[in-house]
Amino acid sequence: MGLQGALADVRINQLQRGDLKPGTRIGKPEAVFPRVDKKEAWERIEAMENEIRNPAGAVPKPAAEPAAAAKIAIEDFAKIELRVGVVKSAERIPGADKLLKLLVDIGEEVRQVLAGIALAYAPEELIGRKVVIVANLAPRKMRGLESNGMLLAASADADGKPVLCTFAEDIPAGSKVK
Repeated sequence: MGLQGALADVRINQLQRGDLKPGTRIGKPEAVFPRVDKKEAWERIEAMENEIRNPAGAVPKPAAEPAAAAKIAIEDFAKIELRVGVVKSAERIPGADKLLKLLVDIGEEVRQVLAGIALAYAPEELIGRKVVIVANLAPRKMRGLESNGMLLAASADADGKPVLCTFAEDIPAGSKVK
């Protein structure tokens, strides 16, 4: 920059307007803050939030007596739309131990649903299975994928292994569960 000595030795109060001589080579400029890809940044934020919520080495708390759930009005329950769904495809999500990505036919459409049942069910054993799905649940992003519903399952034992709600009799996809 036309200065005497190393640039690292120059103090800001020594610089004055007009010190840079015309034609002085200053080198290739570099961005101080590189551009951020918005989609990539949100994916990294979601991954960090998931890591905070579900740390890999977290020690589970000892089982406590379940608290009685608060009572809800029949009007609140009536808002939930439960439908019969048929699993058309199922696959593991890379990097997720518990999640499976399912395509579920609920009559009028096929929806992508993410379900935390991978420890209890292999993807191939779910194909063709009839399940109960919460059809009017707002979409939710997990692991960069959108889930458009929720499967109903019960926890049969202390380790919380899910058991899917299903049907003993044949019923068409899309039927309302009442």
